[in-house]
Amino acid sequence: MKDSIELVWTAERESDTIRLAEMLAGWAEPGTVLALDGDLGAGKTRFSQAYARGIGVPGIVNSPTFTIIKEYRGAQLPLYHMDVYRLSEQEADELGLDDYFFGDGVTIVEWASLIEALLPPERLQMYITHLGGEARRITITGIGPRYAAWCRQLQGMGAK
Repeated sequence: MKDSIELVWTAERESDTIRLAEMLAGWAEPGTVLALDGDLGAGKTRFSQAYARGIGVPGIVNSPTFTIIKEYRGAQLPLYHMDVYRLSEQEADELGLDDYFFGDGVTIVEWASLIEALLPPERLQMYITHLGGEARRITITGIGPRYAAWCRQLQGMGAK
């Protein structure tokens, strides 16, 4: 897609990752899709928890590894939190993911690259790399005008 921007957010501490998640949550609107990837333990679920708090989801948000999709009611928007690690692309397709992607809430997909062909053409892709300790490198790609604009805003805040 021609309107695509990639940048890197460096998080030296967990609080930097939380700050990024909360900023992005502030820009959330119905149909927002965040596609997360990274190795086991990179921080995908921790990012999702901070994002959920940012849109006003009360209580505990944990990994939907065995339930595949968890739905939460946030103060501003519903959150659809998915973990597709254990699914084939065909199995994921049978879940009717478009109802979530184009619905009235925000969708976060962990291990999103496993179902890339099913993801909406416009989304915010994030790859989290664990650098040791609390440090993370988060490569963010805004695909589509809305998400490219978010990346431009992040660049204005020091992301490279």
